Amino acid sequence: MELKLKGVSINLRKLRRSDAHSLHHNVKDYEIYRYTANIPHPYKLKHALAFIPLTWKEMKKQTGYGLGIEDPDTGKIIGMISLMKVDTKNKNAELGYWLGKKYWGKGITPEAANLILNFGFRKLGLAKIYARVMHPNKASARVLQKSGFKPEGVGRRHIFKDGNWYDELRFGLLREEFAAKAHKPKSKGR
Repeated sequence: MELKLKGVSINLRKLRRSDAHSLHHNVKDYEIYRYTANIPHPYKLKHALAFIPLTWKEMKKQTGYGLGIEDPDTGKIIGMISLMKVDTKNKNAELGYWLGKKYWGKGITPEAANLILNFGFRKLGLAKIYARVMHPNKASARVLQKSGFKPEGVGRRHIFKDGNWYDELRFGLLREEFAAKAHKPKSKGR
């Protein structure tokens, strides 16, 4: 299954084995590891090579859609965005993402989120997409709020990482909230 979602400044696509080097190059930064639950540090090329076929397997089983965030000018993967734990019975999935540090602050993650949310709600027929953020990752929480997610609670001391406890902020977005946001006229700047 070839899956490619085209955006304005980025595309989302299925990973290829040849993406291992750009994947490795962009995820190996400690700042990315710091607030993610499943990315090892130091991140080695062998991790990327093992990760890529896992995304294919999940896609084939329709339990996850891990897509590379592609720079359309270079074809390189600069980050990842995923719908994970796809639950067809309850029509929900978890959103997860990371972006290479040199691409932060350029509006790429909100654009990628909008593309995959549209895919999840319209193509997969999901009723809800949720996300979990390790506190104090304020940038990730802002991306979710810009995308229309609502806070749903806090899992206190929910994550133990590197000898420290972290709270987990929980967010959710319903299909009708996404649809309403998509049809809402944008306000004009002054």
